[in-house]
Amino acid sequence: MVMAHGPTLLPTFMPVATQAAIKGLTSQQMEDLGVTLILNNTYHLNLRPGIKILREAGGAHKFQGWRKNLLTDSGGFQLVSLSKFTKITEEGALFASPFTGEPTLLTPEESISIQHAIGADIIMQLDDVVSSLTTGPRVEEAMWRSVRWLDRCIAQHKREGRPEQNLFAIIQGGLDSGLREICLEEMVKRKDSVSGFAIGGLSGGEAKDTFWKMIALCAEKLPDDKPRYSMGIGFAEDLLVCVALGVDMADCVFPTRTARFGVALTRQGPLNLRLNKYSQDLDPIDKDCACPTCRSETSRAFIYHNIGTETATAHAVTQHNIVFQAKLMGDVRDAIMKDEYPAFLKSFFKGYYANGKYPHWIVDSLNSVGVDLLEGLQNTQVVDEDGQNWDYA
Repeated sequence: MVMAHGPTLLPTFMPVATQAAIKGLTSQQMEDLGVTLILNNTYHLNLRPGIKILREAGGAHKFQGWRKNLLTDSGGFQLVSLSKFTKITEEGALFASPFTGEPTLLTPEESISIQHAIGADIIMQLDDVVSSLTTGPRVEEAMWRSVRWLDRCIAQHKREGRPEQNLFAIIQGGLDSGLREICLEEMVKRKDSVSGFAIGGLSGGEAKDTFWKMIALCAEKLPDDKPRYSMGIGFAEDLLVCVALGVDMADCVFPTRTARFGVALTRQGPLNLRLNKYSQDLDPIDKDCACPTCRSETSRAFIYHNIGTETATAHAVTQHNIVFQAKLMGDVRDAIMKDEYPAFLKSFFKGYYANGKYPHWIVDSLNSVGVDLLEGLQNTQVVDEDGQNWDYA
């Protein structure tokens, strides 16, 4: 995927720099770690530091010292995360600033103008977002409003003439497959006016079995020649399943946020380095990891004794988790290019679930695209989301 600030290989995971900063790492460190695409948040940057400063700086790239690609969220997610501060009308979203209480109206047109000022390589339409657990008429209302707002975003994007900035549409419809189908049909009609499509409104606490089916429904019907972006996906197992179902891009605060709590990501599953069993463990997080933290042999015991008190430990684990995600997606790309992705999935999950307990939603989702994780395995159990045995007959 070639954009104004260089190529980004797909599929990819995007670390989240909500307020123009990856917590604990500089832009130069991120670039040194091999990251080529990060996410900034339109709503937060509009509040602080404000568009005036960003324009004076020449855009968010120069403001934060980032030379690679940048994607901006439209501000739509804050309709959920800051719902107590928000009132939705057809004109837009009326926010009360969580900092000052000052009211701010974010319209589709204003969202696009702000993102143009930020200078992101990928900009998102403003959509009407509801929690994935919401039911009833509000879900359909939000879906149709997202379609109408997409038209306003397209028109504003054309008026301001920024072809180097790539506008993505966002598929909504909650957990209702019928509404998702309608939204897909409507937004695919507009495919010539957008550069890609995102799958929104998921990863909000819904059952995994429902989650993957919504992803599969959307990916199957989206154009093959446009990137597909699944919003808010960060767990390793979710990333691998979504790629198998046809997703190209994902983002989440998970790897950086969990690092600050002392949790390191590995191919044997997450390690909670706050646990007492690591207090005298002098091994690095992962002997096979090439991140700066593991290469320098920073010990698990060091992290145990300092996490929560010394910023150096959060910094160390954040570096590791960023590299873990990047290396994982790099291995995924290599396997796809070699036409070996099914074998990669089997190998990865055999190590990730070394206890032999495979979540049924992962088995089912990969079966749907012809990958049988259980083939040739013995002493394997299929379990539900609570870890209880699942009748897989």
